Amino acid sequence: MSSPAPNHVEPAADWDVMSTARWVDSPGDLTAVIDAAGAADAYAVDTEFHRERTYWPQLALVQLGWDDQVALIDPLRVDVAPLAGLLEGPGVTVMHAASQDLEVLDLACGKIPSRLFDTQLAAGFLGMSNASLTTLVDRLLQLRLPKSDQLTDWLHRPLGEEQLSYAAADVSHLLELRRLLCEQLEARGRLGWAEDECEQLRTRPLPERDPMQAWRRVKEARALRGRARAVAQSVAAWREKRAARLDQPPRFILSDLSLVGIANRPPTTVEALERVRGFDARAARGGVGAELLAAVQKGIDAVPPPSTSSSRTATNIDGKLRPVVGLVSAWIGQLSRDLQVDAGLLATRADVEAFLAGDPDARLRHGWRAELVGEGIDRLRAGTAALAFDPSGHLVLEPRDRP
Repeated sequence: MSSPAPNHVEPAADWDVMSTARWVDSPGDLTAVIDAAGAADAYAVDTEFHRERTYWPQLALVQLGWDDQVALIDPLRVDVAPLAGLLEGPGVTVMHAASQDLEVLDLACGKIPSRLFDTQLAAGFLGMSNASLTTLVDRLLQLRLPKSDQLTDWLHRPLGEEQLSYAAADVSHLLELRRLLCEQLEARGRLGWAEDECEQLRTRPLPERDPMQAWRRVKEARALRGRARAVAQSVAAWREKRAARLDQPPRFILSDLSLVGIANRPPTTVEALERVRGFDARAARGGVGAELLAAVQKGIDAVPPPSTSSSRTATNIDGKLRPVVGLVSAWIGQLSRDLQVDAGLLATRADVEAFLAGDPDARLRHGWRAELVGEGIDRLRAGTAALAFDPSGHLVLEPRDRP
């Protein structure tokens, strides 16, 4: 592919590199890599990005692995939009902890994979809760990956040999991990569970930042009442929209401290605004102060938002059933230990509450969760089963004769 430096990646200590990684920084090279990876049944993908100083994530590197090949794609030199063709192709995209990477890929090329296998999710069905890639490679392959540097600047060019080695390692072993995980899952009859969960992750709506809900991310604002809460909502929405427009973190536009201060004592003049604690008086210049004061007035005139999000209807369960939530959660914890499955994958507290509230879309009403957990909850609620400790001290669900 492209010229050697910084393209040649040497293996790190204890890392059996599958091949020399190729640096891709031209449209022609990218097309060749996409064609090669697209011919494989499965390929591995990872991304490196920054979002500390921007509103939108800045894509800095795309790692792609297939067969015995690894390519490191430089999005600073080549448009990665053509990756959409690979992602929507028939091959399985193998990723680790894919949530944020899916968001980044969608922003970069407008597509998410048509098929997804997440190694972290799959490992959860084998009792490895939220396992890191390093942990999985160590446990399943008995290899040590190169040490990561949390402060690496992936936007810097050229990248160093250690950075390139680490980046390549993120995809070099994913296909082998998928093979081993699938073997173990199939042996336990859980491969379908993992595949269902990966599909739910793939089709889950990507994060949307509703400006009118931005105030909920400010801890101090959630404790506000009445007019102060309405002003906080309006000012936070203004901050969110401006941050997105300027591609800056919201805190760069207005600090949380200033936002809460404005909500508690809404200013009506630029002079009053400049006296707000933590507020940079320079930010009031050039019409920004007028915009912010307009947002304050809009909040003063608005009806305060409810303290909880209207989308959280699952908690509206009959008060008589609330004790059942704790009881069921204890049983799920025991079931998790017995089956060696991450408890969060079996059912969260929100899942239990949604089920008890009668939500037809509750996860415990569908698929393998309905059989494994949902049916047991129904029996408990109907009084045809009870929870008891067996001689070994395990909490078990036992049949019960109704009086």
